[in-house]
Amino acid sequence: MPEPEVPPGTVREALSQSMILPPSLSAEKLFTPLQAMIALFLVVALLAGAIWQADLTLTAFWVFAYAVFAMVIFWRFILTLMGVWLRFSRKATLPDALRDDLPVYSVLVALRHEAAMVDQLARNLSALDWPRHKLDIILLVEADDHDTREAALRSALPDGARVLTVPAGDPMTKPRALNYGLAFATGEFVTIYDAEDRPDPGQLKDALRAFDRHGPQAICAQAPLVSTNPSAGFLAAHWALEYAVQFGLFVPAVAKIWHPVMLGGTSNHFRRRDLIAMGAWDAWNVTEDADLGLRIARMGGRTAFIHSPTHEQGPTRFPAWLGQRSRWIKGFMQTLIVVMRNPVRLMSELGLLRWITLNLMLGGALLSALLHGPMTLIVVLGLVVPELSPDPYSLGLFGTGYVCALLADLAAPGRWSVSRFMALVTRPLYWPLHTLAAVRAVFGLAVRPSFWAKTPHQPEPLEHVSAWPPGSSLSSPSSCSER
Repeated sequence: MPEPEVPPGTVREALSQSMILPPSLSAEKLFTPLQAMIALFLVVALLAGAIWQADLTLTAFWVFAYAVFAMVIFWRFILTLMGVWLRFSRKATLPDALRDDLPVYSVLVALRHEAAMVDQLARNLSALDWPRHKLDIILLVEADDHDTREAALRSALPDGARVLTVPAGDPMTKPRALNYGLAFATGEFVTIYDAEDRPDPGQLKDALRAFDRHGPQAICAQAPLVSTNPSAGFLAAHWALEYAVQFGLFVPAVAKIWHPVMLGGTSNHFRRRDLIAMGAWDAWNVTEDADLGLRIARMGGRTAFIHSPTHEQGPTRFPAWLGQRSRWIKGFMQTLIVVMRNPVRLMSELGLLRWITLNLMLGGALLSALLHGPMTLIVVLGLVVPELSPDPYSLGLFGTGYVCALLADLAAPGRWSVSRFMALVTRPLYWPLHTLAAVRAVFGLAVRPSFWAKTPHQPEPLEHVSAWPPGSSLSSPSSCSER
């Protein structure tokens, strides 16, 4: 079928061309002139200090870095305690009643080079517990990805699912594809899934309950992401543990106090009208999820947390891990630059405490990634060469950070296994890898800021798929249409 025409001069046209978001909130043109001047001044000041007052400059840098690092450690410790309290204070209650007349729900899935994943995706989407005639599934395939498009058209997707071709253009990113899909979505509510996602069948209903319970202030409902392959190696084990801490402790705690939430890249739910009013996704930001979560907070909205999980595989090979992690860090840098274009205005929008939360989460993640490698190297050198032993403050901070992280890892939900235990004891070997990703992210921000590092996926083993609650019959292909 031919590509649907977009009526000119409408919100749909603005969405489909990723032009609905105001430039002041977008990473398309990253630095403002003032930010560029400040950055240049800081670089010149650091260079001058390194030449004429090297010792003083280095001391000042480490004092600043250690102070921020200490605040991040303290904040994560507080979130850990809150997350544990929330986890054990939950009462088993009957779910809220659903509306008598369920609304249309749009499901957007951006695909690129995912032909091998489409059949698994069709099974997982068919398992969603929602009336088929009110499920608006849209698969978004890039114009040059013929294999994925053909696989999607042959697959057993639910009846009425659509395959839309995203017109060629720049930047070629997931948020740009999602904006295009949102322009054609018909649902009152919208959610996002990735090709490898296996959402809980009842997740849409739980999200609807959350919106009805929290009212119009709840702009988003975020579901937890759970890794399915922690036993697949060193990286997969650490990835699974990170997800358990992030979505089992930190996100529920931050959402509970209505502070800014950096959304996950999938399984977040919105009212369609709210999502459009927020400006949808920033096509030039490679962590569009974190950016949108902070924008929700800036504009007075809140993010609710629901407990129906989405399962997905973590990376097992270092190149895939490095590409995805460096993309996240690069996107965090983009997001921080965008939100800090006017720090005073940002504080007035959020309030002091939420402003501090934002900086500890976003700035803390960046600083931690940059410092993990150097701090580990300092400690290791001190153990090997006693003459190079770090000062007690460095050792104390490193030790405190490790203990607090260990407490979070121990408190995070999930089954205990050999892989989880090994991830716990090898955490100090995993953290320095983030510095490699951070260095790559800085380089990428300088040369290709909106380049999307694609993470390859493989279908899950059949035993993983068969263990999940079955959905509707998949015996024959659906009436999937191409647009």
